Amino acid sequence: MSVGQGGSPPAGRASDPSPDGLEARRLQRQLVLGNVPARWPAAVVPLPVGVVSAGMGLLWWLRGAETAASVWAALGLLGFAAADGLVLLSLPRLRISFGPLAPQWYLLTAARAGLGCLCALAIPWLDATATLMGFSALNWLAWLALVWGAIREPARIDVSEVTLYGHNSIPTNPLVRLLHISDIHVERLGRREALLLSLVRELHPDLIVLTGDYVNLSYVDDPISHAHARQLLEALCAEAAALTPSPALYAVLGSPPVDRNAAPLFDGLPIRLLRNEVVHVAPRPGCAFALIGLDCTHDLERDAAQLERLATTIAPGTLRILLYHSPELMPRASRLGIDLYLCGHTHGGQIRLPLYGALVTSSRLGKRYERGLYREGTTHLYVSRGVGLEGLCAPRIRFLCSPEIILWRLYCPTQRTATPSTPDGHHCQTSC
Repeated sequence: MSVGQGGSPPAGRASDPSPDGLEARRLQRQLVLGNVPARWPAAVVPLPVGVVSAGMGLLWWLRGAETAASVWAALGLLGFAAADGLVLLSLPRLRISFGPLAPQWYLLTAARAGLGCLCALAIPWLDATATLMGFSALNWLAWLALVWGAIREPARIDVSEVTLYGHNSIPTNPLVRLLHISDIHVERLGRREALLLSLVRELHPDLIVLTGDYVNLSYVDDPISHAHARQLLEALCAEAAALTPSPALYAVLGSPPVDRNAAPLFDGLPIRLLRNEVVHVAPRPGCAFALIGLDCTHDLERDAAQLERLATTIAPGTLRILLYHSPELMPRASRLGIDLYLCGHTHGGQIRLPLYGALVTSSRLGKRYERGLYREGTTHLYVSRGVGLEGLCAPRIRFLCSPEIILWRLYCPTQRTATPSTPDGHHCQTSC
């Protein structure tokens, strides 16, 4: 049963999210600008790589390297750039990624050129031959990391399993298996999409929730990508219908720049698209809770106010689960006592470094909530690493951050009150 709220449109009639908050950020503008080479003629694409390689060789010569070492440095950069290009060209054939070549290639070449410039700074203190060998070794390591990050990690999907015990619940209480899927980012139907469907069949959930970003950012206006995303959603519904009992499916929209055209993907499908509303569900006898579904505008004050209005419509003592694309509402959700907050958006950084973690999260809260499970008060937040890859000029790479779906085992409360009797009214167990 839906619960309305003052001034908020009901499901199916919500206004399209405005692409203001995220598109105004510097990172988004950089992604758009960096994607300009995708429109260049194929014959022009190799020229900047050759110019950058020659420029780096010249820098080595100006820093005191012998002419032969400078030429070998330039040829080395050109050779590794060509090897990078071959990896990128293989991705569509391997059905891993289908993005344009030039922006990805230039980004990788710029990183290698930056490494070469750093090596050039050492030439006055080190032998040029030793510097060249070090430059070559670092480039080989970088190429192996590229192969792993572009071919190995994006081709698999991890299943993270989390158990949540409600207030006063015990293992004999009703159990709900909730499957959380986020950031599918369909370019074309490929290996990950096929693997996702097989995992749904294997995991046999009671409830499936989707938390936004259904097409790749490079293909927001591409009818083929939208058709493939629709096919994937239809196949997901078919897999769910084949299970006994069949799980219900619920979804929210993701970031406005990505999902501005995504709402029609759900037309006529048995997936309930929640647009700023609350729906009460009972996946198992004796276990009911409220799903809060919010459009994500990345205007935090506006979205937080919407969440507060929705939360006040839910009866005290009801288990409340928030579906919202980004983790940025966690401070407000914890003050409101939301029990479980499911989101994605950050991709876990998509590229992570040991000890440091995510390089970029595209969140106003930075690295505060970058991936995985967090708890504040009685609120549990899970930030999914997502299934797909970011678009435009962002690297089609996952490094130490493979795709993920999350299976929640929710033990329903034996008895809930508006205020838990102890600070530890809920607790989680996780495994991957």
